[in-house]
Amino acid sequence: MMKKRQMVIKQRSRNSNTSSSRTTTSSSSSSSEISNVRYVECQKNHAANIGGYAVDGCREFMAAGVEGTVDALRCAACGCHRNFHRKEVDTEVVC
Repeated sequence: MMKKRQMVIKQRSRNSNTSSSRTTTSSSSSSSEISNVRYVECQKNHAANIGGYAVDGCREFMAAGVEGTVDALRCAACGCHRNFHRKEVDTEVVC
């Protein structure tokens, strides 16, 4: 089964630390999708080098620094990169 790929344009709010993504599609009637992205539990396998499987139990990504810095991609709770956390996308279609 092939998965569809979607192009997402990320838009950051100046007043808030949260980021939202917006994808605009054009058809006979104009509509847009608003997607909120959040990173939840950490899935990094800490025992991979010995052939096992163990996760640290971190339940949600918390940025260690402010937006725009290198520390913004590091989790304050477990210390790993944001890519190890499961990405959850909530999409809302606005007509």
